[in-house]
Amino acid sequence: MLRRFVTLFGGKPHQKELEKLLQIVARINACEQEYEALSDDALRARSDDFRRHLARAVAGIQNEAERRQAERVALEEILPQAFAAVREASKRTIGLRHYDVQLIGGIVLHQGKIAEMRTGEGKTLVATLPLYLNALPLNPAWVERARQTWGDDPARWEFRPLETLPVGRGVHLVTVNDYLARRDARWMGPIYQALGMTVGILQMAAVTENGQKAFLYDPSRQHAREDQHQMRLVDRREAYAADITYGTNSEFGFDYLRDNMAMRLENRVQRGHHYAIVDEVDNVLIDEARTPLIISGPASEDVGWYVKMAQIVRQLRPEDYEVNERDRTVTLTEVGTAHVEQLLGQPLRDPDRPEDVTPEQARLLGYLEQALRAQHLFHRNRDYLVQGGKVIIVDEFTGRLMPGRRWSDGLHQAVEAKEGVR
Repeated sequence: MLRRFVTLFGGKPHQKELEKLLQIVARINACEQEYEALSDDALRARSDDFRRHLARAVAGIQNEAERRQAERVALEEILPQAFAAVREASKRTIGLRHYDVQLIGGIVLHQGKIAEMRTGEGKTLVATLPLYLNALPLNPAWVERARQTWGDDPARWEFRPLETLPVGRGVHLVTVNDYLARRDARWMGPIYQALGMTVGILQMAAVTENGQKAFLYDPSRQHAREDQHQMRLVDRREAYAADITYGTNSEFGFDYLRDNMAMRLENRVQRGHHYAIVDEVDNVLIDEARTPLIISGPASEDVGWYVKMAQIVRQLRPEDYEVNERDRTVTLTEVGTAHVEQLLGQPLRDPDRPEDVTPEQARLLGYLEQALRAQHLFHRNRDYLVQGGKVIIVDEFTGRLMPGRRWSDGLHQAVEAKEGVR
């Protein structure tokens, strides 16, 4: 009923919004012949022209909110030409031309909205448009150094890193697995390179020296292994210093956590969060949001207790415990508690005052709890694999292995004790 009312008095839903988008698309298409006539060098130089326009738009504005607003207005002004530049670079490098519907998708993503696209409709290509546009705004620290180097007039500036300061603020493409991150970065890399942009690629800790390294897109580097082809290993900070960085939500998340644990500012790898596109947003922000990202390391406790508790748990009878798969908990019954105490040869609680637990008893209960969870809730070849004498976690959403990751609170050690590995 509401849809009919809106259609009768205000036109079809979203029609006015679509008409506005089509007007922008018409302006992009009007630039196509002009950009086709440019040489490769002239096309590359358009990025510098766009950045000069942005620099002039925010020059002299001290208030952060006002500066951001001026920058947004300037981005809207250059959007048609920036999108036309990306389309022309795509045609020349990878032979793909953005269709009008893909241009609309790019505009919507730039506006911070969700764009729903079916498989095969070219969302990887769509993302190049807003990624390039939002990679253009200048890094304020770089701007200050540029003024010291070349003066206040942006016409005299050379848009290159100054003493390790990157030119732009950096944008992120968040995807769901490592394969898509490196595939899309390499596939779209020639477009960005033709426009003078650099591309960073984050990969799992197992192939990046436990998260200390990452990759830059480098088409000159040939390698027989797919996961290293056209990718140059660099410090992780350098990958984040690239204009555009591809990676998984977990890698971006773990880097954020590690940065917050860093004792020195120079040990941080990320440099702020200016703009990001999230691929498969429902999966990343809803499904996987149920699983927290936790930084954990090897426990300092005696691993012998994990082994001993694993042996005790294997001797328990079904009536000794209750398993709740929904809440992911395992609790001992009264009979089970008595059985464990008999096997341990010591009480888990004071029978006269069961609510009072000594520090030693609390420690034993912690070992026991994780041993029970490892035995009854975490299953080999479903939740983890054992390879090369190590427990490798399996991502519950993607089914991909996550070498180098460990469960927290002693659970990983309990699983290792269960499987007899270290």
